[in-house]
Amino acid sequence: MALTVSITQLEDTLRKVFADHSPDIRIALGEITMTVAAKDYAKTAQTLRDHADLAFEQLIDLCGVDYSDYKNCAPSAFTELPRYAVTSHLLSLTHNWRLRLRVFATDDDMPILPSLTELWNCANWYEREAFDLFGILFEGHLDLRRILTDYGFIGHPFRKDFPTSGHVEMRYDAEQKRVIYQPVTIEPREITPRIVREDNYGGLH
Repeated sequence: MALTVSITQLEDTLRKVFADHSPDIRIALGEITMTVAAKDYAKTAQTLRDHADLAFEQLIDLCGVDYSDYKNCAPSAFTELPRYAVTSHLLSLTHNWRLRLRVFATDDDMPILPSLTELWNCANWYEREAFDLFGILFEGHLDLRRILTDYGFIGHPFRKDFPTSGHVEMRYDAEQKRVIYQPVTIEPREITPRIVREDNYGGLH
């Protein structure tokens, strides 16, 4: 009961504070998601952190999302939306509530969004990860480089159109005495799970 009251209170507060922007605010599975326009992203994040009635002091996670597969499914809320989004999870210790903040990049070919590193220092590595895995650029980030893949990696492996086997593989070359890249040598194959049927399995007849 207390959780429901807290979420309802947070929803009312969000609608009051951001009345001029009319953000999309939805409650599902006991959580609130607020979606804002890219042009309002940085200002909204600062208000969420600094406004006394909200006080989201902590950014606990930030990740990229590729919604491209949604466009190939039955018509839904995502069918006409841009492909890439960034989702941030915020925590208010003052009010003991959480919020999911989502923003879509307007350009599918070159997804760019403002960086949140000036608001929360921990956004540094989160945004580097989103860049590395999804190719989302963050304007204002002072050190936007790969963080999980190596610097010679080609592409962004969490994009839905990235091949499962990747583009290249690396191995140690004994003659050159160094690690080299080469085309992927793994042949794609369909794996069919083995099905075991027993007439008396589990003592059943």
